[in-house]
Amino acid sequence: MSVELLATTIADRAYDRVRADIVFGSLSPGERLRLERLASEYGASISTLREILSRLSSEGLVIAEGQRGFRVAPVSPAGFEDVAAMRLLLETYALPLSFMAGDLEWESRVVAAHHKLAFMERRMLTGDQEETELWKRYDREFHQSLIEACGSQTLLDLYGGVFDQYLRYQMVAVVFRGEIAAKEHKALLDYALTRNAEKACEVLTQHVNGCVAYTLESGALK
Repeated sequence: MSVELLATTIADRAYDRVRADIVFGSLSPGERLRLERLASEYGASISTLREILSRLSSEGLVIAEGQRGFRVAPVSPAGFEDVAAMRLLLETYALPLSFMAGDLEWESRVVAAHHKLAFMERRMLTGDQEETELWKRYDREFHQSLIEACGSQTLLDLYGGVFDQYLRYQMVAVVFRGEIAAKEHKALLDYALTRNAEKACEVLTQHVNGCVAYTLESGALK
């Protein structure tokens, strides 16, 4: 492996790890990101980490403060509402396109993604919250699978970034609405298989708005 390729691989891995730790809450909102500590933890040089944090700043996950360095972007009720609105805008646009174009292979991926999510939701309903991160990863996978046949990689990439910001808020608040959310996910699966995009968008709107209301009422973002 060439030196250039090795450096790229190290940088990519470090980027993925830092980003995941922000999204899933290992790096807390507002936390100061000290380059020396990060270099030791993520096995990347300070210059590489500075580039990574600048990139994450452009994604809205990190705040660049000039000479003061970087910190994890804070969270707020207004911020969650904004991210949720953007998520709904993109997802309700992509759902009809995906439902129209989706083939049997797409259906299989949607069913498989829901199967994993439903398994974790059943565990959560018993009070087992030891694998919250895995539950949310499956949640992301299911919603991504619903729109993956939309025909636009640009739209999917944009949606992925917005969903991760939405997910970060959920991880901070550890939002699980129980049986209501599980039933909404099952309804989305059913409407995907019957290609009923109108009903799916209605359920999705209830799903996202319900999550936002539940989170704000809990006070976890204050």
